[in-house]
Amino acid sequence: MVEWVRAGKSGNGDAGTWARSWGRLRHFICYLQQFEPDTEIPEASHFGPEPGRVAPHIYRDDEIDDLLAAARRLGPAGSLRPFTYETLFGLMASTGLRVSEAIHLRDADVDLKCGMLTIRQTKFAKSRQLPIHPSIVTALARYRKRRERHLPTAAGMPFLIGSRGRRLGLALGERQAHRVFTSLRDGLGWINRGGHEAPRLHDLRHTFAVRRLVRWYADGTDVDQKMLALSTYMGHAEIFYTYWYLTAVPELMAIAAGRFEQFADLAGDDDA
Repeated sequence: MVEWVRAGKSGNGDAGTWARSWGRLRHFICYLQQFEPDTEIPEASHFGPEPGRVAPHIYRDDEIDDLLAAARRLGPAGSLRPFTYETLFGLMASTGLRVSEAIHLRDADVDLKCGMLTIRQTKFAKSRQLPIHPSIVTALARYRKRRERHLPTAAGMPFLIGSRGRRLGLALGERQAHRVFTSLRDGLGWINRGGHEAPRLHDLRHTFAVRRLVRWYADGTDVDQKMLALSTYMGHAEIFYTYWYLTAVPELMAIAAGRFEQFADLAGDDDA
């Protein structure tokens, strides 16, 4: 079992990766022991503690506005580049897409007549379709129109394209997207409210999920009934990844605590 864990990621994993794999293996062995009582459960701490997920930076409206405005100021003047990054960041903030999903969208995957995105074979080899808000349709249509001034639409082309040198017409590179975001972030001077070293591009995805949950709570919606829909929309492999937000984000913890206090008061009234 130790050899199997160490072989993950072609042997290039770190202690945290090994600890997570070891934990999954132990969960399966605990399950198996119900049917095979002689199954030996390995020591939990063999690779050390499993690293926990770190609380994300949840962006405020003004921070997202400032990010999009900074993207529009990117050079060179007259190029498609500023509009491409404005569209990328706005799309992630408004749909919760992973950056890899956004930059791998093909033009044919963006159906603006039906207001639908098709996300193909992503992180967990699953495809899904995402309905999008009319305001997103308008923004994507504006970008497509600008893109066609620089490069005619062709079969199979990416939706978000590189616009400089040999990258013209090719999909954006994920590393480059992170590099541009980091440069803009550092220039904006945000105060980090998450557990990572600095706000990340991926935190736009977390912000989308948290805002959706906060709005459901504010509307008095039964969140448990909506969790599966949110999990499916975001492409989570397991629903517990979606429930993680309820314990990891202070805004949602505060709402949950308030709900529990109301429940406790009602229970106290019944006992009285």
